[in-house]
This record gives sequence, C-alpha cells and structure tokens, in this order.
Amino acid sequence: MPSPTATRSPAPTSSSSEGADPVLRVEARDELLWPQLQALIAVARLGSFTQAAQRLGLSKAAVSQRIADLERHLDQQLVQRTTRSVRLNEAGLRLVEQAEPGLALLTRSLSEAREAAGAPRGVLRVTAPVALGRQHVAPALPAFFARYPELRIELDLSDRLVPLAQEGFDLAIRHTSAPPETHVAFKLCGSRALLTASPAYLAQAGTPRHPAELARHRCLPYLRPGPAQWFFERRDDGADPERLRVPVQGHFRASNSEVLRDAALSGLGLALLPDFSARDAVRDGRLVEVLTDWRAVGFFGDAIYAIHPWSSHTPQGVKLLVEHLKTAIGAGF
Repeated sequence: MPSPTATRSPAPTSSSSEGADPVLRVEARDELLWPQLQALIAVARLGSFTQAAQRLGLSKAAVSQRIADLERHLDQQLVQRTTRSVRLNEAGLRLVEQAEPGLALLTRSLSEAREAAGAPRGVLRVTAPVALGRQHVAPALPAFFARYPELRIELDLSDRLVPLAQEGFDLAIRHTSAPPETHVAFKLCGSRALLTASPAYLAQAGTPRHPAELARHRCLPYLRPGPAQWFFERRDDGADPERLRVPVQGHFRASNSEVLRDAALSGLGLALLPDFSARDAVRDGRLVEVLTDWRAVGFFGDAIYAIHPWSSHTPQGVKLLVEHLKTAIGAGF
C-alpha cells in the first residue's frame, strides 16, 4: 500500500483577507487612531477643548489637531465649534458611544497587565476637601510613597464636589452620610460634629446646658445659603429622639472648618466643627466640647469615604491608597 502523502494548504497571500480574524482586519492607519479617539471622548465628556487638554496632559492645540486628524481620516465632521461652545454632532456622538467601551477595556487590560508585571506604578489623581486634605490626607502620603515609590499622586484640594469621571479623578475623599450609589465607596472611618468653644469664651459667656441657650451666645456658623441654624438630637433610653432647630448668629461666618476652628480658639464664640478639624484642639484642652448630651445632625457627614468611579476593576494603586488612608486617617478617630 502506498504510504499516505501529507497535504498542505497553500499559505494565504498578504492580499487575501478572507477568513482573517476581524480584530486584525483593520484599514490602514486605523490602529494608529487611539490617541485621536481618546481626545474626542475627552471633549465629549468635558465639553471643552481646554478641559480635555488638561485631562490628557496636552496643549489645547494638540487636542484640536488630534480631532482634526480624526475628522480628516474619516472624511466627516465630528465636532461643531463656535466661539462660545463645543459639542459633538450626531456622527461624533455615535462614534464616542461605540468606541468608548473598547478604549476603556483596552485601558483596563493594560493596567491589569502592568499590575501583574510587578510593583504598582503610575499616577493617581485624588480630590479632597480643603481642610480634610490639608490636615489628614496630605500628611499620610509620605509613608505611602515610602512603601510604593513608583506611584505618584496629584492631590486637588477643593470644597467643590467635582464629577470624578468627567474631570479624570481616580479617587475622591468625601465627608458624607450618603455616598453616591453610582460609584464605588470605601468607608475610611466614622465622623461626627462637635460643638466647641475656647475656655476663655466659656468663662466669659458661660457654658450652654441646652441648645435653646445658643440664641444668646455668639456663634460661628458655616457660610452656607439661607439663615444660619443648627439642628440637634437627643435620644433618651426607650424614648423617641428629641429634635431641635436652633437659629444662631454671631460676628463671623466662614466656609472653611479650619478658619472657624481658629476663630473659636481666639475666643470669638461657639463653633460647630467636624471632628477631624477639632479633635487635636479638644484633646489638648484649647477647645472644650459642650452640649455633649446632644448630637448635631444634618450638617456634616457621619463618615469619611474614599470614592472611586464605578468600574468592574479597581486599579491596584487605588486599592493600595484606600487601605493606607483607612489606617492613617481612621487611626485618629
């Protein structure tokens, strides 16, 4: 019997795409357009060439050039520009809707590959309230960098509640009672408000024994729209909580808890402060907590959270920073 003869199919020629993997079957230069798509998505999400440039670490001219390159490659306009605004037309919106999930998947895959390769590295953009960031987040970072020297952090201190995904933040530190359900929230520690005054002020004006007495005291309200008023709650065993609304007034209001703390330290009056601003001064006796049988409610949050834009994968650097802050910040509360 003749021996079987092996048969071999002819090798495909470079000009044939029949049967090729569709992932690899792209038009010339399409694979080079990831930066242009990234720029388009940033403009779509932020509504501004300037903000998109800041988010991407580019000049405004570079972002404009990338989008012009994309429009020229596709032979159609994607962005409508005026002297006052910028917005995507229907073709641009459709392209962003279709391309964004793929770019997000690519970014996540590259991040996971880097994490698997060794030590965590990269840049984490973090936003935090001014007082909390100055007093507790920033002081915790040197020990973090000592453990993870290849990670970098950009810390933005602002009392404005920024949209994380739109402005490119990886993490927000928030003082709240209700973190947004659309984000991933990690509780760092509990928190409470303290009504405080300096010993000198209490010696001169007397110590209030009931919230109603605050009407005759100089108070240091937080600067917010509307009338200055504080809310208190007292719960007796087996009884419904007693709640009081107390209008307050004084010579000074401010929008920062550190400033109000310093005003209380100087004897200007009673200040309702978050514990992270007041705790050291209370511990060493420079401030005295009053009305300890009552709890101030509805003014500050009852916990401090680290909040990450929702995704199916939390980057390793974010996880490490959250765990570090949970230990560093939570230890003192």
